[in-house]
Amino acid sequence: MSLLQFAAGVLMLLLGAELMVRNALRLALRARVRPLVVGLLLMALGSSAPQLAISLGAVDAGAPDVAIGSLIGGTLFNLLVTLGLCALVVPLRVSLPVVKLDVPMVVMAAALLYALAWDQHLAVWEAALLLVCGAAYLAVAGWQFRHAGRPVPSAPIRQRSVLATLARLAAGITLLTVGGQWLLTAAVTFANELGLSERVIGLTVVAVCASLPQLLMALFAVWRGERELAVGSVIGGSVYTLTGVVAMTVLASPGGLSISPNGLSYELPALLGAAVLAWPLFRLGYRITRLQGLLLLALYGVFALHLIGFSTGMPIAIRLERLALHYALPTLVVLALLAAWRHRRRV
Repeated sequence: MSLLQFAAGVLMLLLGAELMVRNALRLALRARVRPLVVGLLLMALGSSAPQLAISLGAVDAGAPDVAIGSLIGGTLFNLLVTLGLCALVVPLRVSLPVVKLDVPMVVMAAALLYALAWDQHLAVWEAALLLVCGAAYLAVAGWQFRHAGRPVPSAPIRQRSVLATLARLAAGITLLTVGGQWLLTAAVTFANELGLSERVIGLTVVAVCASLPQLLMALFAVWRGERELAVGSVIGGSVYTLTGVVAMTVLASPGGLSISPNGLSYELPALLGAAVLAWPLFRLGYRITRLQGLLLLALYGVFALHLIGFSTGMPIAIRLERLALHYALPTLVVLALLAAWRHRRRV
């Protein structure tokens, strides 16, 4: 039954991602705005819905470590793996508004969450502050939606009514949410059989399952040639997750949400580091090359290896982590910086 549920969840995620991307492009064409704006506003909100449903389900089941771990781990997965895989498929263009506004918002949201969690607890008033920040960002994205003009589309898209497009967007969000929950249930069953702890399950298995809708939507967008749509959905989704989804999870927890010492000393600094890294990386040539995408994937690999090695004491994970830190990562960083420098000289 777990295997059938896993397969059904994957199928629903694929269908939901295709519905979201196709109808988001139709809405952008009808509204005459750039796909980046739709990605920051609609697709980012849609990708946050599965994460919200999963984190609320974890709180209801009495597993707060899984809830907060899935949100931190999921945001890390999106910033490193989703952008990295999309860049491996095709180099991603990063527009000036993303570098000047949206990526700094990710950094500020991660820094604010880290500061609020410093006492190892998120209270109701802190959740309200996060909600205000998320609402402010949503207002800015809405302003961009109204004022950002869209160039003539490269490929014609058959027009549909606005109501039909919105209905298909809602159907895509529903498929992503239900499919993510089914996939999560099956994956947690497999993880429990392997003897993984609740914290590791939240940061890895649950986080990856919650982020798969975002990954599939971004890959579908890249496959359709809409690279701005992929970047916008990842960056916007990260802001909404770190503000609105975290805040709703805290409000659903009786007495607030506790943060483990490991989360404060390792996961939250790793999240803040990934957000800070994205800022100069996006500014170098205003694109993410395949080599830089490989660097992002390697960083997530080091994070996952350290987490598994530290939690389970597996010697192979610890050795692989040291190998990546001492040799692979420095080499990738130097090569990525050289590639970005050459690109800027050509420009």
